[in-house]
Amino acid sequence: MLIKKGILAVALSALLGSTAYAQQTIKIGLSGPMTGGSAAMGVSMRDGAKLAAAEINKAGGVLGKQIQLVERDDEAKNELGVQIAQELINKENVIATVGFINTGVSLAAQRFYQEAEIPVMNNVATGTLVTKQFMQPEHKANYIFRNSANDSIQSAMVADAVKKAGFSKPAIIADSTNYGQLGKADLEKALAALGIKPVAVEKFNIGDTDMTAQALRAKDAGADVVLTYAIGPELAQTVNSVVKLGWKVPVMGSWTLSMASFIDAAGANGEGVLMPQTFIQTPSTPKRKAFIDAYQAAYKVDRIPSPVSAAQGYDSVLLLAAAIEQAKSTDGKKIREALENLDKKLEGVVTNYDHPFSATDHEAITANIPVLGTVKGGRVVPANPADLEGANALRVKPKS
Repeated sequence: MLIKKGILAVALSALLGSTAYAQQTIKIGLSGPMTGGSAAMGVSMRDGAKLAAAEINKAGGVLGKQIQLVERDDEAKNELGVQIAQELINKENVIATVGFINTGVSLAAQRFYQEAEIPVMNNVATGTLVTKQFMQPEHKANYIFRNSANDSIQSAMVADAVKKAGFSKPAIIADSTNYGQLGKADLEKALAALGIKPVAVEKFNIGDTDMTAQALRAKDAGADVVLTYAIGPELAQTVNSVVKLGWKVPVMGSWTLSMASFIDAAGANGEGVLMPQTFIQTPSTPKRKAFIDAYQAAYKVDRIPSPVSAAQGYDSVLLLAAAIEQAKSTDGKKIREALENLDKKLEGVVTNYDHPFSATDHEAITANIPVLGTVKGGRVVPANPADLEGANALRVKPKS
């Protein structure tokens, strides 16, 4: 009997100890693909978020407590994202979540946070619908926020680049996911606003390794520029298929053309592609230099696999922490209200945030923030005006 009492006492002590620890931390969910084709984005986002949490904790935490990031790998699968959301809410008791890389996963999983009145900071997913899924007046309040450039912003930038470069016959090649198809629709709308209609619109599935048929139809339609909306590995196959045809044509697309998985798999064929970027890995400000140095030191890399994802992941934690501090609470409703009325200017890596959200606008990134980037020497660098002056500067170079 004494032994049983002793065991019970130890178990009770352990339980109380773990409960006490939980009460000393602020648990924030972190969800994204850490494996698979989207891993470059997920891992970079996670590592950027961890840097921010570590800095905040070193400075004393939030409300006198340490931030605890509860990480989960959703593998870019909608059904797994749903399971993870339910686990983080009901088992881990997170007070907010950062992440969601893939638009499809976001749209499928964030509804559970909305129902639980727990704020979500989408820091990579760019589908325009993401922050509009639970808008008023249909919904009393919207708990979905974002600090990445939505596809409406990106599509307008790409369409404007097409116009300025003098192209008039674009072809769109997009994947079949929510991300690819919603982005394709935004791109068609942006082109139409400039009086431009695609001569071909092609689609492929995740995992496809040869897009020659799609590229050939675009070529036969007389396209003078190829526009893409897809993820890294398949983007590389698309560009490689274009070059395989001996077709010298410029390639532009969404921000994902900056992913290491695209740049490395496309090699020389990826040189010169253009895409919108909220962050390029250059130390253009002291804050950006400090972030790049810290990332390289912490993770022993030179080139960040997805610089945009890392920077936005970092900033998303800063934004949430500022809201929690302002709310003086971990209650979801109060955090949401604080996010919508942030009274403290915040220096981020992507930008300086000054009242980034309101009750009716949950998009922190506005159209004046992203810039065009281009791939040169296996890295993304800021694009120059010369990169838009003619097709020669934009053409995909065949492998030697």
